[in-house]
Amino acid sequence: MAGVAFQAEFEKPILELERQIAHLRRLAEDRKLDVTEEIEPLEAKLELLRRDIYARLTPIQKVQVARHPDRPYSNDYIRMLFTDFIELKGDRLFRDDPAIVGGWARYHGQPVVVVGQQKGRDAKENLLRMFGCAHPEGYRKALRLMHMAERFHAPVISLVDTMGAYPGIGAEERGQASAIAQNLEEMAALKTPIITVIIGEGGSGGALALALADRVLMLEHAVYSVISPEGCAAILWKDAAHKERAAESLGLTAQRLFELNLVDEIIQEPAGGAHTDPNGAAAFLDVALEEHLNELIKQKPDRLIRNRAEKFYNMGVFAED
Repeated sequence: MAGVAFQAEFEKPILELERQIAHLRRLAEDRKLDVTEEIEPLEAKLELLRRDIYARLTPIQKVQVARHPDRPYSNDYIRMLFTDFIELKGDRLFRDDPAIVGGWARYHGQPVVVVGQQKGRDAKENLLRMFGCAHPEGYRKALRLMHMAERFHAPVISLVDTMGAYPGIGAEERGQASAIAQNLEEMAALKTPIITVIIGEGGSGGALALALADRVLMLEHAVYSVISPEGCAAILWKDAAHKERAAESLGLTAQRLFELNLVDEIIQEPAGGAHTDPNGAAAFLDVALEEHLNELIKQKPDRLIRNRAEKFYNMGVFAED
């Protein structure tokens, strides 16, 4: 994946060590030298440094990783994990929304419908896909595909990666809130298994519209919240510069959400984040996805719906001694 050059402040020590290793490799190639003994300790140090830095990320640093432009997007995971993918377009009401991709595929031979939010890799594609922020027709397309899956008794796998629903006037005029609400209502009663994976940024109702699922999985450095840290800071403190404080308050990390029973499993990422090793990230996701799917496809529709309802009814319930 050819992403945009990007380096977060906390990654600078990693970048500096990577540059040293790259310099040694170039030197060795130019002068026909064997520098294996010099490079191996540096590579071991680099691996330890990545693990140490990424084990201590703050919430706002997690947001930076979740937004990394080289991070695998929905189409990347579809390519790496699924076969025979046939993309289906349009909501049959207005138009196709490129911010949502979806269609039929096979997952380990099992027919499934996969739906995901897709960001762009460059300025042109981001304008086409609106940075993964869907219009109402995108959510209606996703729901159309889910009903198709239900009709053929196929599981639904949704991949969430968006800052939120598109906030423009046209989207509001065409019923943005209504489209999201309808997704939530109908996903709650869908008579087929639904698995959601938060692969990057899960923002607001735009993310939730694809995430009312039997199992909600979350990559280790993904984030999931009702609003972005910048938006929260602008509302509460009238200044987006307080985004770090907002990120702490929102509890948007996978680890915090798992503690609150809002997500069902945290999926490990390669050292240094999914953007450093997309294939490794896909392999970790594959293990979790297959396990949960195998459990869910054994359940009858009535049981699925009942368990799904109980899962969401129990969210936010606390007992005091």
